[in-house]
Amino acid sequence: MGAQAASVNCTAGSTCVTSGNVDSVLTKEQARQEKEQWDQTRQLRTKVNSRTEKEFDKIDAAFDAKDACEKSLNLNAYWEPSTQRCLDVNTGRPLARP
Repeated sequence: MGAQAASVNCTAGSTCVTSGNVDSVLTKEQARQEKEQWDQTRQLRTKVNSRTEKEFDKIDAAFDAKDACEKSLNLNAYWEPSTQRCLDVNTGRPLARP
């Protein structure tokens, strides 16, 4: 009976229905493994995207802080690029609001 199921001819564009426990079990197992792999890949992509977004947000905030510091009316304010903070020229302490 297994040989009969294996010799079924299906033409392109038609619906082909075969019966056989071995093929069905293998197909289901393959589908399960592919879904598991897809889920793991999706989780990894989500982590990578989340980390990338956090890094972008940090860089974006630093650009905004630099602009605010450079446009500050406080003459003692200067931007420290290594620490990415707006500091007071006299004390070297961070300014609360430039």
